[in-house]
Amino acid sequence: MANQIDVLAKVLEQSAKLIEETVDEQLNKLQELDDDDMERLREKRLEALKKRQHQKQEWLSKGHGEYREVPSEKDFFTEVKDTEKVVCHFYRNSTFRCKILDKHLAILAKKHVETKFIKLNVEKAPFLTERLRIKIIPTLALVLDGKTKEYVVGFSDLGNTDEFSTEMLEWRLGCAAVINYSGSLMEPPTMTKRSGTKIRHVEKKTIRGKAYDSDSDSGDD
Repeated sequence: MANQIDVLAKVLEQSAKLIEETVDEQLNKLQELDDDDMERLREKRLEALKKRQHQKQEWLSKGHGEYREVPSEKDFFTEVKDTEKVVCHFYRNSTFRCKILDKHLAILAKKHVETKFIKLNVEKAPFLTERLRIKIIPTLALVLDGKTKEYVVGFSDLGNTDEFSTEMLEWRLGCAAVINYSGSLMEPPTMTKRSGTKIRHVEKKTIRGKAYDSDSDSGDD
């Protein structure tokens, strides 16, 4: 045991030394920059900021940044077309858990402008609901480049509780790469004994493609 501790201490010492040397090297490079070099760095940074701002404005013009309802199946296809990342909530007014999701999705829509957040009433979209074999309400369809990558069915992936946090849902969407998630994907931000979280991975399908196999039972969650 003592030998293992000594080895670990040596590894940590070497890692710290390597990091220190890297930092020193970067600082030395910065000190060697002249005024022209600094000006070029500022110009590159300014250009990068302009590109990010332009991208954000483009997203906003396409309906990103807010959680919106699409009135029909036809509108759904229009919203998904030429949009890289979409989270669509298939809901029903009579299912109270849909209102729980609404609250969290509205928050995430403002935070993750890179993704379009929409909702669709299953009673107004019978063809699409049947085609995708959506049987548990609520269901989130996670769409990347026009293809449904995964589904979040009910709250089973969110800790099996109505009290899940916005951060838990954000993490789950991050696992599917449908948002730009900055935290760790190794485990949910809030793990509890009662969670029993299990992530289901669904084969990619085009929105207009063949129906997928589902292990969900019919009825509301």
